[in-house]
Amino acid sequence: MSELLFDVNLQQLPDEYLTGEWTVADRVLNRTDPASALAQATVFRLQPGLMEIQTPELHNQGSWKVERDGLLNRPYLELDLAAEKTRALVTRLRRSADGLHSQLNLYFQSGMELQLAQPSY
Repeated sequence: MSELLFDVNLQQLPDEYLTGEWTVADRVLNRTDPASALAQATVFRLQPGLMEIQTPELHNQGSWKVERDGLLNRPYLELDLAAEKTRALVTRLRRSADGLHSQLNLYFQSGMELQLAQPSY
């Protein structure tokens, strides 16, 4: 991505910055089951309250919401799919000045790490 990206202060992160279509740019599975839908996801579509993930073989729908811890106000994504319910810490969000390009880093309870990009390339 040649676009210059700036870090967003996660303690003041508007939930709207997380909506839209995200392409998985990089993943580290660690202890995560490689057969799980989240581990195989190639695209995340996040709309208010509704989440759709796309894998090479299927589409899966569920819900999501942003929760914040009480001490540091760090944002977590609560993801609820039919076969999987998990939580992911938003570790970094970077956006271009015009808001058209973004990178989102998530760290899941299972140890999986995903880097998502918007728009897809």
